[in-house]
Amino acid sequence: MRMKTGMAGDGSTGGGSQVALVTGGYDHTIKLWQAHSGVCLRTMQHPDSQVNALEITPNGQMVAACGYQHIRMYDLASANPDPVMNFEGVTKNVTRVGFQQDGKWMYTGGEDCTAKIWDPRAGRQLQCQGIFQVPAPVNAVVLHPDQTQIMVGDQSGIIHMWDLRTDQNEQLIPEAEASIQDIAIDPEGKLMAAVNNKGNCYIWSLCGEPPRPVPRKHIQAHKKYALRCKFSLDSTMLVTTSGDCSAKVWRTSDWSLLRELRHDSQRWVWDAAFSVDSRYLFTGSSDSYARLWDVEKGTLEREYCGHQKPITALAFRDQAA
Repeated sequence: MRMKTGMAGDGSTGGGSQVALVTGGYDHTIKLWQAHSGVCLRTMQHPDSQVNALEITPNGQMVAACGYQHIRMYDLASANPDPVMNFEGVTKNVTRVGFQQDGKWMYTGGEDCTAKIWDPRAGRQLQCQGIFQVPAPVNAVVLHPDQTQIMVGDQSGIIHMWDLRTDQNEQLIPEAEASIQDIAIDPEGKLMAAVNNKGNCYIWSLCGEPPRPVPRKHIQAHKKYALRCKFSLDSTMLVTTSGDCSAKVWRTSDWSLLRELRHDSQRWVWDAAFSVDSRYLFTGSSDSYARLWDVEKGTLEREYCGHQKPITALAFRDQAA
């Protein structure tokens, strides 16, 4: 496999290449992989619970992991297997975590029916800067590329559009009483997608200032539970993952199916991430494997073996690109 940059390097994030593939799941570990070889470089301990989501900081130096009643930050550039920062004091499952583009603040969503904004620069002390309350547990949180609006998806089927400048919000209900499982916005900020627990995917165009959603397409993407959706960095593709044991890649030009990625042992596909050049896709599955696929060819290029239980979260960043 050859990727756009850095993939022939040592895989560390402390050096020049700053390439990181990170996986986590139900075996209470987080693993850092050399993406081009499949070698596990380091295993970090996450003893508290399963890992619900992972996100690498914009500078590529740390990874945030969220689970049951906590958020942990791990240093990818050192050999320290323990978290260097703990955000305690949260209740229930924290389901999503992400960062403002300059790393100035972090946002999370959780089953306590809130989205929150944190200051990760405040050392080990908990610093919650903002709370957005919704009527149901939160499964999905995503920040618009313009950094002014957070989309929050809850289990009652509502997408809340939280304007950070005015603290106002608007609601969007694509399908009544169908739990929103994930939300994605393309890097250009012009498209938004959401998937629900019935396997449906809804797409909107984002128009105006502030961005307002205009219905674009409804795809019956999967026959059962959809889990994640993410756009490629060139905005030409959208991937959806599901409990039907597949990841599907859709063309954003006409929303036709480009590729269905399956493996005999794959089972539920919990998470996915595109490579920087949008040629490859990483997936994480209930069979404890992460996989690397060539999207254009539809071929399985590499397997990442080391977890003992389902992989429920992964993150990939090529900082040199």
